[in-house]
Amino acid sequence: MAKVVIEDGYAPSDAEPFMNERQREYFRRKLLSWKQDILREAQDTLVALQTENENHPDLTDRASSETDRAIELRARDRQRKLIAKIDSALSRIEDGSYGYCEETGEPISLKRLEARPIATLSLEAQERHERRERVYRDD
Repeated sequence: MAKVVIEDGYAPSDAEPFMNERQREYFRRKLLSWKQDILREAQDTLVALQTENENHPDLTDRASSETDRAIELRARDRQRKLIAKIDSALSRIEDGSYGYCEETGEPISLKRLEARPIATLSLEAQERHERRERVYRDD
């Protein structure tokens, strides 16, 4: 596969063919950068948790520290799940299905993909999905 050149400042546009090589490469890079940021933050958290001083003279300080740690670990767990979604999006780029709604097969808008590069549903399909969830959740 030939290397796709993307110049600085490039942004996908509706004026070009949907999910052409440049767009796929743009989103691939965006997803990889996002994943690296998450992994770097996770490593920073791990280092902080390993070096944190456990000797809290005050019971309140210890409780506060434990609460902070629990919140941080929950955030890292959400990010671990996000990495799986990023990996799935990268796989869809490779197999050519990235950018297309899983439900309708229609293209997902570039604005939506820019805001949420892991999106698998078009905005309309996502809204239908959320309405169905709300109906069943209220039962």
